Amino acid sequence: MPSGLVALLDDISVIARAAAASIDDVGAGVAKAGTKAAGVVIDDAAVTPGYVTGFTPDRELPIIWKIAKGSLRNKLLILLPIALLLSALLPAAIIPVLMLGGCYLCFEGAEKVIEKFGGEKHGKTLEDPIEDAASFEAGRVSGAIRTDLILSAEIMAIALAQVEEATLLTRAAALALVGVLITVGVYGAVALIVKMDDVGLHLARKPGAGAQATGRALLRAMPLVLAALGSVGTLAMLWVGGGIVLHGLDELGLPQPARLAHGIEHALAEAAGPLGAVAGWLGYALASALAGLAIGAVIAVIVHVIGNQMKRAQMKRAKPGRP
Repeated sequence: MPSGLVALLDDISVIARAAAASIDDVGAGVAKAGTKAAGVVIDDAAVTPGYVTGFTPDRELPIIWKIAKGSLRNKLLILLPIALLLSALLPAAIIPVLMLGGCYLCFEGAEKVIEKFGGEKHGKTLEDPIEDAASFEAGRVSGAIRTDLILSAEIMAIALAQVEEATLLTRAAALALVGVLITVGVYGAVALIVKMDDVGLHLARKPGAGAQATGRALLRAMPLVLAALGSVGTLAMLWVGGGIVLHGLDELGLPQPARLAHGIEHALAEAAGPLGAVAGWLGYALASALAGLAIGAVIAVIVHVIGNQMKRAQMKRAKPGRP
């Protein structure tokens, strides 16, 4: 065999081995990132059904599809380039950016808690009169995509932290794959959740006592499941947002709040014996959620005070001047 061809085949084998190693690196990075981002993924899956429930069944899947497309745009066209640029040029900015996103989640969660206790509603809800259904749907989709942008930013930042030592190409591939897989998983799960009542109705109409009993059970369970998801979504916003802020403060040289939360985690873990891991996790999540509620409540008060002052100023300007 001519020596030139041997050299060419040898080069190809080297490239193939390098490509295989890169794929392995990407796969390992995706696995690590997916595990670390699990909390935010739970948040995303729990929050999204709240933007869809209450619409007619024929609009549920189209709305989920619109939100899913917006989520992919958030991750691949906005956050992926920003994450790679920050990691290459200004890695110190990642923690403050994450903390800003965490504060937003705390604010959103605190607003929902305030609403549940009789506070002023945050924007239009399905209980309000809806003059323009298309405009209302567009607003709900837009709100879901904005919230997804924050959650996706946390996911991408967490994923980036797991592959920060990899090459730029491996980082980009891992982040893109994490973004696609998580989006498909989250919105696939959301679609199944919101359509379970249709599945129940279909089974309830089928012949056979077993199918009908299963269908009726699903129909009875779905309102409870959706109500529980709303509460879980609110708690998850506070838990994830508070945890991000606590971790960021620790990274920026203020470790006391994070140490207090971890102290609660370790105390509960030791007290619970065989269930220590679960109790410790719940303790840290609860401490993070309480921190998130406190942070979010402060932000909500500031936002509402500023908003009310702006409204009063506008009303004064709108009044005709007295002679």
